[in-house]
Amino acid sequence: MPDNGVTWIEEELVRLKEAGLYTNIRTIDSPMDAWVTIDGRKLLNFCANNYLGLANHPRLREAAKQAIDRFGIGPGAVRTIAGTMSLHVELEQRLAEFKKAEACITFQSGFTANLATVPALVGRDDFIFSDELNHASIIDACRLSRATVIRYAHADMTDLRRQLEACPPTGRKLIITDGVFSMDGDIAPLDEVVALAEEFGCLTMVDDAHGEGVLGKGGRGIVDHFDLHGRVDVEIGTMSKAFGVVGGLVAGRAVIVEWLRQRGRPFLFSSAMTVPDVAACIEATAMLQESEERVERLWANAAFVKDTMQKLGFDIGHSQTPIVPVMLGEAPLAQQFSRRLFEEGVFAGAIGFPTVPQGKARIRVMNSAAHSKGDLEEGLAAFEKIGRELKIIFD
Repeated sequence: MPDNGVTWIEEELVRLKEAGLYTNIRTIDSPMDAWVTIDGRKLLNFCANNYLGLANHPRLREAAKQAIDRFGIGPGAVRTIAGTMSLHVELEQRLAEFKKAEACITFQSGFTANLATVPALVGRDDFIFSDELNHASIIDACRLSRATVIRYAHADMTDLRRQLEACPPTGRKLIITDGVFSMDGDIAPLDEVVALAEEFGCLTMVDDAHGEGVLGKGGRGIVDHFDLHGRVDVEIGTMSKAFGVVGGLVAGRAVIVEWLRQRGRPFLFSSAMTVPDVAACIEATAMLQESEERVERLWANAAFVKDTMQKLGFDIGHSQTPIVPVMLGEAPLAQQFSRRLFEEGVFAGAIGFPTVPQGKARIRVMNSAAHSKGDLEEGLAAFEKIGRELKIIFD
């Protein structure tokens, strides 16, 4: 058969496998919860971002069912033509109230929320100051904007100040940072970022994908965590993690939200969130407003996992959140560790390049409020067994 220009892809796939960087995708045959079924086996789930255990909660399921009976399934259009339902408006109002923001707009995902926002705020003659460890969706959004991107050293405010001082006085300026860095679990010094932004006349934008439902009072996020209400211009969030559903949000200044309704391309050119998703997100927001119990349980579980991992001798980095990176170094070792965990009944995937830098492969443990103390103890016992077997920890 003729090459058709794809031989290079086949060769690259072979290289990925040889380097231990090929991703084997597991298929789950059960609801997303503390335990999942894969290949007919029940496994302890340490992989998902289902922080609060809401992805299979009866209240969310029931809300989705009732909404389907009333509104059907899909909106059938983009928001600006015929796709805005009363459910969408209600969700945005509830999220703005929850986030203590002037206004909120929702998107199909957190990724598209970033792709909509950055190019709408800055362009070819402008400047973006971006933390070097920012998420891929921020990186792609910056590229789309065509603005000049200036990376600053991770969470290094001295370097950010230096870059701001060296920047030409022309054009708009936007500082962007993740709130919680998803691979290491550390928190951005957002209070210092905002102070610099105010000093130098920059817009501020934080992607709080892993802070929603985790940081702040009742999971209101990093802006609440630092008590920066009214001082952060744009807060990006997702409803696919702690909220247990799917979708993205932008909360912040009303004028920016209104601008995104006019110029946010994923809002203008991609169909609206589906009915059951929106209804489930509304119910998740209501649950977070009603009680802080799930957030508190998440943090208690995280503290137990971290303490035990450290006592066992694992390197878990410097996480400040429920994300627990078990640092292993090279990708083949991380994949071997993940395979052995699977054999022992624990679902915890290996993460390697390009998600993390070369030589910093890891198992990222994602416990949740849905895990019991017994669940955690069972999973930690498997980590200890395999850690000794592979000579990562010792007596």
